[in-house]
Amino acid sequence: MTDFSSERSMVHDGLGLIKLTGEVDLYTAPRFKDDLVALIEDDAVDVVIDLSGVTFIDSTALGVIISGVKRLHERDGRLRIVAASRPVVRILDITGLDKVLTIFDTSEAAFAGL
Repeated sequence: MTDFSSERSMVHDGLGLIKLTGEVDLYTAPRFKDDLVALIEDDAVDVVIDLSGVTFIDSTALGVIISGVKRLHERDGRLRIVAASRPVVRILDITGLDKVLTIFDTSEAAFAGL
């Protein structure tokens, strides 16, 4: 099992970043959710979630992402995803979330235009 970590930061006013590594599942998703909610409560309008270090993601984590999208849309904000690993991209594709979420290969691309 890969060690899980969730790091949140405000990049600048209104723009938050969450960088996840390891496995995001039923056991680790609550920490991810806490970080996402905290960023939004700290007035992040746009959030980039960097999944480039994630090795596995389950439906619990996908639920956290969808919840974040809804919260940010209420504020006219956006959620962008950085996903480069095949397993994560595949899950987003299989679930159809690649059609709903804005997904980028790199964090630089995700931050462009924000």
